[in-house]
Amino acid sequence: MINLSIVIPCFNESQSISILLKNFSNKLKRNDVELIIVNNGSTDATEKKLSVLSKKYNFLKTIKIKKNIGYGNGILQGLKVAKGTYVSWTHADLQTDPYDAIFGFEKYKEKLSEKIFIKGKRVGRPINDTFFTIGMSFFETILLNKFLWDINAQPNIVHRNFFKKLSKYAPLDFSFDLFFLYNAKKENLNINRFPVNFHKRKFGLSHWNKDFKNKMKFIKRTIKYSIELKQKL
Repeated sequence: MINLSIVIPCFNESQSISILLKNFSNKLKRNDVELIIVNNGSTDATEKKLSVLSKKYNFLKTIKIKKNIGYGNGILQGLKVAKGTYVSWTHADLQTDPYDAIFGFEKYKEKLSEKIFIKGKRVGRPINDTFFTIGMSFFETILLNKFLWDINAQPNIVHRNFFKKLSKYAPLDFSFDLFFLYNAKKENLNINRFPVNFHKRKFGLSHWNKDFKNKMKFIKRTIKYSIELKQKL
């Protein structure tokens, strides 16, 4: 029986994937967890590496998406094949540890129910990124009338029924995390936050936070979606 499914979307993370899986495997001491890595339209050697690594790790399941149409879509496609009673998602860039999902799951195991939402809270971030998070959190909190802090922190863990209920309405881009945290607040889920270490990216560049221009695009998209979400209230 699978109790926890962890989904990780990957876009051109060929340099990170081997390290991620090795570290995860070294810590994994249970057989009720599955790790689903979604090759989200990568154009590098990610698929080739996953093909080899999937034969090495029996906890690993892989999915290939031909075209990257968004971070949220990658997670959705992974969660659709997840077998766990609880489902989780996080990042592949090694800035956070995928094992944090299991840590959070264990930390709140006495509270597990269909009404729980478990989410990380990043510590050790660069000061500029922290100020950015404060600004966006303040904006979202005022606009949506719900206290929303560190929206894009990882991991996220919910009961599969909560995910299934909302999945057809979820956005396909980086607004995915905002959508689920907001709805968890809206439906009065028992939200539990725990600190996760946030490390410097080891390889490549962030796909949205690499320069001022891309960060502004991210802000504009987030504001646009937030207004749309507000109008649905």
